[in-house]
Amino acid sequence: MFVLGIDPGLSTLGYGLIEARGHKAQAVAAGVIRTDPSVSVGRRLVELHHDLDALIQEHQPDEAAIEQVFVNRNLQTATAVGRASGVVLFTLANHQLEVAEYSPSAVKRALTGYGNADKTQMKKVVAMRLGLVAPPTPADAADALAVALCHVQSVPARRFLEA
Repeated sequence: MFVLGIDPGLSTLGYGLIEARGHKAQAVAAGVIRTDPSVSVGRRLVELHHDLDALIQEHQPDEAAIEQVFVNRNLQTATAVGRASGVVLFTLANHQLEVAEYSPSAVKRALTGYGNADKTQMKKVVAMRLGLVAPPTPADAADALAVALCHVQSVPARRFLEA
């Protein structure tokens, strides 16, 4: 299974691609797509679409997983992330990719067994599970790899329950 994990954001969108075979998972690529805050929101969303589209065309993932929008006290941030998530979902659907959505606490629970794990714990677990020498950076890329790992771990149970 070749999975694209996404940590959505308008200024910084994290992505991580994982190849999973049996109980082994390997990071293939991870990074971020950044947009310039001085540019209009519409243009930034178009840029996200184009960059994500190119990433999908280059790597050809089988499935995708995205972190659900977390509504916190900052409505402006939640709105921006929601807009970015919409573009991501549109782009993934345009490539006919099956998409799973996971809450931040579900990702943390799946990887650490604790839904309130902090960023440092998550980075260490991601590095350990993927056999990386050091925790992945930046944080958005590490989060995207965590989402992809969560999906890889959750798929067998999800498919069993759907059957």
